[in-house]
Amino acid sequence: MTEKPLWWREALAGLGGCLLLTVATSPGYAGGPGPFIATPRRPEYHGEGWLFALIPIVVTVVGLCLLRWWPYLLSVAGLLAAPSVWGQLTSGSYPLVFSLAQSAAYPLAVVGVLACAQSLLSNASPGAGAALVGLATGSRLFGSAMVGPGWLYMDPNRPAWHAAMIAGGLAAIVPAVRGFRRGDPAAAGPPGASPSSWRRWRLVIAGGLAVCLVLPLSLLTTERLAVLLDVTRSAVYRHEMAAIAMTGAVTLVLAVGLAAVAGLWSLGAALAVATVQVAVAAPLILAFTALAAAGPVRWLGALVGAAVGAVAASSRWRIAAAGTLAAGAATAVFIAYAATTGHPEKLAEQQRVVPALLLLVLVTAAGTAVAGAAAPVLAPRGAVPAVLGPLVGVLAAGGLQAVEVTYLRDGLPESSFLNPVFHITTSAVLLLAAGAAISGLGVAHHIAERWAERKRAELIRQEAAAAERDRLARPIHDGVLQVLALVQRQGSQLGATGSQLAKLAGEQEVALRNLLTGGAAPARPDGDMDLRATLTALASPVVEVSTPAEPVVVPSGPAAELTAAVQAALDNVRRHAGPGARAWVLLEDEEGGVRVTVRDDGVGFEPQRLADAARAGRLGVAQSMRGRISDLGGTTTIHSDLQEGTEVEFWVPLGR
Repeated sequence: MTEKPLWWREALAGLGGCLLLTVATSPGYAGGPGPFIATPRRPEYHGEGWLFALIPIVVTVVGLCLLRWWPYLLSVAGLLAAPSVWGQLTSGSYPLVFSLAQSAAYPLAVVGVLACAQSLLSNASPGAGAALVGLATGSRLFGSAMVGPGWLYMDPNRPAWHAAMIAGGLAAIVPAVRGFRRGDPAAAGPPGASPSSWRRWRLVIAGGLAVCLVLPLSLLTTERLAVLLDVTRSAVYRHEMAAIAMTGAVTLVLAVGLAAVAGLWSLGAALAVATVQVAVAAPLILAFTALAAAGPVRWLGALVGAAVGAVAASSRWRIAAAGTLAAGAATAVFIAYAATTGHPEKLAEQQRVVPALLLLVLVTAAGTAVAGAAAPVLAPRGAVPAVLGPLVGVLAAGGLQAVEVTYLRDGLPESSFLNPVFHITTSAVLLLAAGAAISGLGVAHHIAERWAERKRAELIRQEAAAAERDRLARPIHDGVLQVLALVQRQGSQLGATGSQLAKLAGEQEVALRNLLTGGAAPARPDGDMDLRATLTALASPVVEVSTPAEPVVVPSGPAAELTAAVQAALDNVRRHAGPGARAWVLLEDEEGGVRVTVRDDGVGFEPQRLADAARAGRLGVAQSMRGRISDLGGTTTIHSDLQEGTEVEFWVPLGR
């Protein structure tokens, strides 16, 4: 019994994982916007800080290796997040181990939710899987909405909400844990790939190396940057945003290379989703600040936006819907900038609820929909967890750092956490870029799918035709062909009419054999042909063709040239071998090439005859046979003796 009828169990567990992601991105205390949309600072670690850097790396790699056990990954994530929330609720001590456990909970939850979505997509539930991927982004945006501009308005009830979300998330995961006690193979990687295949492990390697980038980048100190750029240390120190942007640029270059290792489709999807995550940061900071005093409204706006994006991602028109939402969000940002005469911070200062709420809904919906629309492109390659998890996370972090240099005025940033808001048009442009990227990705995927469907249909048609020929071949061979062969052999004994009947029987026998073997060789979808069929079509009552039992697959170009050379050799037999001469064609499939031998029992010719013909301008052999084979890099050997027939041998190398 398959797991498909119980898709609701996976969807429920995925929603539980989204609750855990919300908790992870809405910490009890934050000095500004939520961590999911805040620009990462330059990584520098000292003492215990190395533990906070290493644990997420180790946990992410372990999670990517254990994707089939995603229900357990989510359960462990919930249990690791619980102690820190309990510490906040009881106002008790908050030991270091709680912080370390919380740092491990987030990557486990991300990988677990995306593995659950991979399972849904692989089990023919594309709508539910895409919606879950969208909610994985939307839930983190909702967590950022719970924080808002954290240092302005603290929410003492947030730990209680966190406790309820963790309890609800763990309860939602229980049915999946019971149902997948032996793991979920659909979530483990590319369908049909073995556990040790490169198709699977390259995703683990790319994702693992991506999260490891934080370690070498932490060694890129101010002094080292100054040395690399050949400037003074004070110059780098005074322009912190330039230093952050340089770190981000290095991150982007390395992460793009790792995404390319995961595959071209993975690279395209990662860039589209990372772009939209960078784009939504500044508009959400503006909306959260404007709605700082309206907590429930801010939460509701983020929730509605995430729901709209998830619905768009679950529809058949997810690509068009994601592109439209991204363009709509960009338009809203441009309007906000123009309506405030280039000072969008006025929305925050005056706490305009309705414009900020509309902006929040549209931007959250766009981020959610673009992420969800990218998932069906990655699912056939088993790349959803690795690409939309660590790879997109690192690309988005690098992008947020790199875009810092666009948040300057007269060369310096504004001394306000609203500094990105002053340059919000950058986000609008990035939203348009994300919409174009996801639209292009969707069109390319649609074309690739159509081509693959045509290829599968052609293969099915060829297999069906071959099966039908095999089915008919047995009774025809045992009946009709035997009768025709008998008429051909004994018809000449019945006089002139019998001889004519024997000739017709021989022609019909050859035609029927050609029909049963497939006639002319059909071109395969990859441009190859079965050389057996093209040579068999040359058979006649006086030409016998022998071929191997297995297909002899040759590129269509060389196959056509080789067949033409054999045809030219048979034409010479008919013209010069004498009346009644017979010919035999032998095809041999050798290592590194194919060999075709044409032999006849005719009158033959003297060795110097070919040279005399060439001097006289008769170049049939030189051009029709030797020339064709020479152009293919092969060789032609001709041997003949008077009254003993002629043998022509063609050998063509093939890079197989």
